[in-house]
Amino acid sequence: MLRHDPQVTLRQMRDAALTALGFVDGRTRTDLDLDPMLEFALVRALELIGEGASRIPDDVRAEAPGIRWAQIVGLRNRLIHGYDSVDLDVVWAVVATDVPDLVAQLNRLIGSGP
Repeated sequence: MLRHDPQVTLRQMRDAALTALGFVDGRTRTDLDLDPMLEFALVRALELIGEGASRIPDDVRAEAPGIRWAQIVGLRNRLIHGYDSVDLDVVWAVVATDVPDLVAQLNRLIGSGP
């Protein structure tokens, strides 16, 4: 099985999170209903974050117990496999509420890496 470099993956997760935040900057929840490209972009960013989280080994996860690793991976799975019934209120809430804190926690992890 291919082992991914956790530091590279953490940076990729952070970059996807920052991208998602950039997408919503100056936008409203209503914009998400009216702009299919915004919907696609946010869902994809969350998928990337979740895929990255699934690749982080337990010892690295233990360094950041404040990150809800299982929930991030679970959201990714829900978005991938339930793509035809995505709740946009959840997508918006995650990006607006959870992603900023995730970026801060990922930055701490990245800063403590090699």
